[in-house]
Amino acid sequence: MGILKDKLSMYDAPQKAMAAGIYPYFREIESEQDTVVTIKGKKVLMFGSNSYLGLTNHPKIKEAAKRAIDKYGTGCAGSRFLNGNLDIHVELENRLAELVNKEGALCYSTGFQVNLGVVSVLTGRSDHILLDELDHASIIEGSRLSFSRVLKFAHNDMKSLESKLKHCTHNSIKLIVVDGIFSMEGDIIKLPELVKLAEKYNATIMIDDAHSLGVLGKGGSGTASHFGLTEKVDLIMGTFSKSFASLGGFIASDKEIINYIKHNSRSLIFSASMTPASAASVLAALDIMESEPDRIQHLWDVTNYALKGFKAMGFDTGKSESPIIPLFIRDDVKALKLTQILLGEGIFVNPVVSPAVPKEDSLIRFSLMATHTNQQVDEALEKITKVAKTLNILV
Repeated sequence: MGILKDKLSMYDAPQKAMAAGIYPYFREIESEQDTVVTIKGKKVLMFGSNSYLGLTNHPKIKEAAKRAIDKYGTGCAGSRFLNGNLDIHVELENRLAELVNKEGALCYSTGFQVNLGVVSVLTGRSDHILLDELDHASIIEGSRLSFSRVLKFAHNDMKSLESKLKHCTHNSIKLIVVDGIFSMEGDIIKLPELVKLAEKYNATIMIDDAHSLGVLGKGGSGTASHFGLTEKVDLIMGTFSKSFASLGGFIASDKEIINYIKHNSRSLIFSASMTPASAASVLAALDIMESEPDRIQHLWDVTNYALKGFKAMGFDTGKSESPIIPLFIRDDVKALKLTQILLGEGIFVNPVVSPAVPKEDSLIRFSLMATHTNQQVDEALEKITKVAKTLNILV
């Protein structure tokens, strides 16, 4: 342990940020996730959550979770592969397959484990995995566990993708894995163009819809539905920790693909299954999403309102076209300072700095929920603009 401890003790970036008063992580929230949260006894407007439909404190979801605990207990004490497979898991998989219009679905205990276990198992040594350079970290990690050649293409750049496809072996499996909505930039994958390339080069498409479900498509059914291209997308992945107010994830596809993943994905077979309360919460969230379609409409109304406001104030919001709005600061220290000052002003946002992004692309991630009001956005916009001017981010 001596050598390891000596080496790791040299990592002091967090301590330096703390000493400078700009450390913005692991902030303790003392309340439920809502548009207003409590931090150190103070009410703070939350604009850093992924709860796009605002369902994390919905009474119907809470009751569903409680009933599941009463019936099944708090855990499954094993993997889906062995003793941890409940009827409520199968019910949820059927609902999810119906939602995204695929033959089957398979639930995992986290969304990260979905990408880890699916991306790593679909291709072999002579095959290729093609990734957008801004894909989520879980996709990157899944590709690293495969034995395939991994090729990255420039963000949402279909010419770059085609240049990579041209170098792939003709008869190899070519798996293209992309986010539907990119989690930091807020832009949407150019799926129509991507589909044309996939057909031209006989490639397979997998979409990570973690930030798209409940946001895009008919009834919130995701990116492929949004473009009317569900039949052209081979695999659709989703998480439960965002619009579905729970924890876990799933993959949906044709029954043959699901059957293979079910019996070969190590992060499924060797991990305990998602808790009964988590599964029941997702089922309740699906019911609410279907019965209250106005939630999605309001999410888009408040999103467009916020985007218009930030642009009017002179903020660079990049190519965002979703409830994820990046405010590009392009300076790590200023992004961290802005975040900390805003917390003191009662506004919670998330900084994204290097090495997560290049220093010149550092940003504040401002995200919206269907339960936000225009008045809350106005308050946040006023305070963010004021602080940004004091830091010379805006002139």
